[in-house]
Amino acid sequence: MQNPVPHIILNNIFWMAPDRSLFWEEENTLIVSDLHLGKTGHFRKEGIAVPQKVYTSDLQRLMAALYFYKAERLIVVGDLSHSIHNKELDLFMKWRHDFSQLHIDLVKGNHDILDEQWYKECNLNLHPWQLEIGSFCFRHEDKRYQKVYANSKALYTFSGHVHPAFRISGKGKQTLKFPCFYYRKDSCVLPAFSHFTGGYVVTPEKEEMVYAIVDNAIMKMC
Repeated sequence: MQNPVPHIILNNIFWMAPDRSLFWEEENTLIVSDLHLGKTGHFRKEGIAVPQKVYTSDLQRLMAALYFYKAERLIVVGDLSHSIHNKELDLFMKWRHDFSQLHIDLVKGNHDILDEQWYKECNLNLHPWQLEIGSFCFRHEDKRYQKVYANSKALYTFSGHVHPAFRISGKGKQTLKFPCFYYRKDSCVLPAFSHFTGGYVVTPEKEEMVYAIVDNAIMKMC
């Protein structure tokens, strides 16, 4: 893994890595969003020849990050899976059994529609709307379900869902787009962990920060 880059929020250190993960040092916790497990399998089922190594590569990166930090906990900020069950999710279940001692929290996203029994068999701690730990909150969609969030005492929120990206423009109308960590005053939008996702270009406002993932490195853009 390339060297992670620290970012301090409320006196806590969060390490951004080019593999699209975030490590919370004080809690020894790895944080990821939007893995979309099984997505490549659904494409192949529809006759689109997406290689399975795209999926296995995501699991390998996740495993490498857990080993690198020696994390005791994993928080998935929504969209662990992509849709209904397929054989690729059986591979995840095997992976989970290999990491049976790891505490995993899943804040359910709009794609997490599998039968409740599957989550139980994978020993996942489910959170339908949000997970709060101290001053921090984890939600898949930051602005959805406002009534649910009304009693939240959290000061800072981590979310996913939009797969944030940052666009760089050059001469001749050439542009490049990179996944990014998007920090706002009271929230952060995490990049999609899976490589097999699109990206929504964010436009940071004054005092907001973007760290793009460029050529296996974290680069501050603004």
